[in-house]
Amino acid sequence: MGYCYWSYETLNKLCRDAFSKFGFDAEEAKIVTDVLLMSDLYGIESHGMQRMYRYYKSIQKGMIHVENKGRVVFETPVSAVIDGEDGMGQIIGHRAMEMAIAKAKTVGIGMVTVRNSNHYGIAGYYAKMACDAGLIGMSCTNTNPIMVPTYGRTAMLGTNPIAVAMPAEPYDFFFDAATTVVTRGKLEVYNKEGKALHEGWALDKDGHPSTDAADVLGNISAHQGGGIMPLGGSTEATGSHKGYGYAMLCEIFSSILSMGTTSDRTGLGGKGGICHGFVAIDPAIFGDAEGIRAHLSAYLQALRDAPKAEGQDRIYTHGEKEIAAMENMLKNGIPVNENTMVEVEEMCRYLDMDFSAYFGDYRPGDTGFKGNFY
Repeated sequence: MGYCYWSYETLNKLCRDAFSKFGFDAEEAKIVTDVLLMSDLYGIESHGMQRMYRYYKSIQKGMIHVENKGRVVFETPVSAVIDGEDGMGQIIGHRAMEMAIAKAKTVGIGMVTVRNSNHYGIAGYYAKMACDAGLIGMSCTNTNPIMVPTYGRTAMLGTNPIAVAMPAEPYDFFFDAATTVVTRGKLEVYNKEGKALHEGWALDKDGHPSTDAADVLGNISAHQGGGIMPLGGSTEATGSHKGYGYAMLCEIFSSILSMGTTSDRTGLGGKGGICHGFVAIDPAIFGDAEGIRAHLSAYLQALRDAPKAEGQDRIYTHGEKEIAAMENMLKNGIPVNENTMVEVEEMCRYLDMDFSAYFGDYRPGDTGFKGNFY
């Protein structure tokens, strides 16, 4: 199956219209759409349009309650705990980071943790919110169990991504990564493409290495064992314990501090149970904010200017590739897997939306389509 290229404007309108149909107000629909399309623009296909089907099904099944916006259950001048009450992860997450930013601008630091939420998209979106406000931003989330702990054979932790962003010139520092070797979304993409997984990514139900995306995903969904390896693989010799430890740090800042559901218990009983963590820090609490920004900028430039490995002509700093990807996508279109387009068409039928109003004569599986298809 191939990919179709669609303009940002086309996908933006589709997403906003769809989430409005689901019952979100205009601002909420914009927030969810922004999170999804920022992922696609940054080249993170696993968390962009590819996620529409998951949200559609979760709303349809009553796992996501559109009307719930989250409730503050504990608060201090520097911290807060929000009960998401099974609301949409992006809406809850956006509200939580806004609270963290407001606290940081008032007292220098803000930390907000969330329980009883749902999948919130890419962690980097929320870190970038703080960065765009001139602050240091951090966000993390637990997820449904997919990481097999070092020397285990059953998924007990989520992909548990951590993102940090900080203002700099000419590119902000922007780091967003799962603590597993790859994300579940990456396995879903490979499964849609009918591709074998890379060696060192996943384990089957008995804890043996597997390259079968469908089998690994099926075992994860059925809680039959297996899953994705931590960063570093499956043994301490390759650093598996480090990825496992990073995932635990994320768990502490999301599910533990919020008294929420740990990764191994999420997704049970028709509830998401996902937990998030958010931090915003004003660099001014350490002195000269502009001086700190210049200091970081100078070091990032020193990294770019460092001697290159043989055959390499560039060292990237975190955030550069995302900017380049965004410029390319806005110019040449966003690629969407044809199997994802099948899911989008199904969602449009469910919502009584006219698929052709967005995609013209194109139909998934139409190999004779002469538009933006390759």
